[in-house]
Amino acid sequence: MEKKKKLVVLSGAGMSAESGLKTFREMGGLWEQYEVTEVATPEAWGKNPELVMRFYNERRKQLLEVHPNPGHYGLAELEKFYDVHIITQNVDDLHERAGSTRILHLHGELRKARSTGDSLLVYEIDGWELNLGDKCEKGYQLRPHIVWFGEAVPNIEKAISIVKEANFLVIIGTSMQVYPAAGLMYYAEAGTPKFVIDPNDTSADFDERITYIKMGASKGVKKLRELLIAHP
Repeated sequence: MEKKKKLVVLSGAGMSAESGLKTFREMGGLWEQYEVTEVATPEAWGKNPELVMRFYNERRKQLLEVHPNPGHYGLAELEKFYDVHIITQNVDDLHERAGSTRILHLHGELRKARSTGDSLLVYEIDGWELNLGDKCEKGYQLRPHIVWFGEAVPNIEKAISIVKEANFLVIIGTSMQVYPAAGLMYYAEAGTPKFVIDPNDTSADFDERITYIKMGASKGVKKLRELLIAHP
């Protein structure tokens, strides 16, 4: 059997926008009267953990009310034809719920919690609430399993290795302006065909083998499939 070509997808907030999940930009950088950075940093956690918990509980509650969109399902379908690897900046689980099987989360996972005393202890959250007083088996407070602004991105090296092996690179719903994630695209081998799916103008700077698909995720993934069929 012929080995499937590796299709690597870098997905961002625009991937989930059609499912009804608001991006930080759509929030205007504010949540209630707070700057988003005031509820998504280690300093915020140290200063007001109750507020941070409430922010992520609200995000989690919203996530449980939405569903994957056709773009998510379209990527899952592509696993029939390609070795699909999704590297996502999103903290939602919509790729998983759509059926994709190889997903690397760069910025953490909203439906998981981790120990503040042992970062290797990570737990699924049952429902949408995580509260002060919820502790790991070692007695440490649990925190959202999220990479906050100012924290290292543990999975970045693994992501680089995946991108280096890409036969096709697809970027969906991300401006590729936030580092270190933005640097991933430069690790693809020269000449690798690249596709950017985004209804907005993007300033992504690539080599000459790039195809822009100015559509949202749902229509864009459908168009991507048509274009991939044209590739040998």
